[in-house]
Amino acid sequence: MRTSRRFFLSGASALAAAMVAGRASAQDVIGDILKSSARGNWDDQFDARASEGGKVASTLPIFSLQTVAFTEQAVAQYQNIVSQGGWTDVPATKKLQLGVDDPDVVPLRKRLMMAGDLSQSAGISTAFDSYVDSAVKRFQLRHGLPADGSMGKYTYAAMNVSAQIRLGQLQTNLQRLKEKAGTLGSRYVLVDIPAAQIEAVENDRVVLRHTAIVGKIDRQTPIVNSKINEIIVNPYWNAPVSIVRKDIIPLMRKDPDYLKNSHIRLFAPDGSEVDPMNVDWSTDDAAKYRFRQDPGSENAMASVKINFPSPDGVYMHDTPQQSLFGKMMRFDSSGCVRVQNVRDLVTWILRDTPGWDRQHFEAAIKTGQNTPIQVTNPVPVHFLYLSAWSTGPGVVQFRDDVYALDGASELQITSSL
Repeated sequence: MRTSRRFFLSGASALAAAMVAGRASAQDVIGDILKSSARGNWDDQFDARASEGGKVASTLPIFSLQTVAFTEQAVAQYQNIVSQGGWTDVPATKKLQLGVDDPDVVPLRKRLMMAGDLSQSAGISTAFDSYVDSAVKRFQLRHGLPADGSMGKYTYAAMNVSAQIRLGQLQTNLQRLKEKAGTLGSRYVLVDIPAAQIEAVENDRVVLRHTAIVGKIDRQTPIVNSKINEIIVNPYWNAPVSIVRKDIIPLMRKDPDYLKNSHIRLFAPDGSEVDPMNVDWSTDDAAKYRFRQDPGSENAMASVKINFPSPDGVYMHDTPQQSLFGKMMRFDSSGCVRVQNVRDLVTWILRDTPGWDRQHFEAAIKTGQNTPIQVTNPVPVHFLYLSAWSTGPGVVQFRDDVYALDGASELQITSSL
């Protein structure tokens, strides 16, 4: 997974170089931008022609063979941009947004045009008009940012990563794509770690897409290739030793009623239940016990757990902390993956398991009883690391290199701001 700096900044493949020749993108993009007419548009409605590229939303799986081809095109596009000197930084000193008239909008327009988010026909002016607003939103969608059209610190940071670094990111991730694309099966679940996103894929089409919470930088979600073989409704939660040491023991030192209030019970190695009041919490001796949380609304996994064999002991699950899915940076777990709208995903996984349609599944949750379900046709699941790809002409996706695997510190935006 780790990529050296030398490989990161290496030249592109012969195929990518060949694609540059003869393509419209090989024209002098910078020259065309500088020659654009100086005009702005304050219309309320956004003309779709204001963007050079296609729609960002797509049902094309991230690890599709088509994605490989589109990413090779993206490499060629960014090689061309780099060969012309790349782009200059947009001054990150003001909150630019719709309705603003400011000289800094000029370099913003040029930057948006370089990557195809804004058509050159939109012109160069100081007006942050509806065209620029839609172009900024498109840029934000491509970088996994909230598409609010406002130029804040994260948007500036993503926009001011150099074209050379972005090219290297594409080249690094193209190799990852080539290793796995087309090998995941006809029906599978993908967790893309840097995107904190889940795809349920069937016949080379994304049928469900879910927001995810993945591991913190110091508690990383591992690479996984396995099969979902069990769904547990109303699961018990057994706290990993790492969480016991890092979280639960310190909490018990502050609040002796923490376990009781959280419905967590303590069990000795022989299976007997232990009274927390008989444990010395000033040491780490409690780590030898098993901490098991009862099913219920406060359970760390809430309504459901998705199980599969994993050497790291990770799994996917529901969460009572639904507000976390609204965060921009969703790297907040201890390695396992929390799934938004998890019941939709579980219903899809259990499709071929007799007696477990959506109605039965929901009824089982309401009972509050711990209920393991064996999946009739285990569904492949893959936790993979991909921070740059393309799902269509001009639709180049970038995400933060949260675990520092891409070889350039400039791509670790989350941890630098």
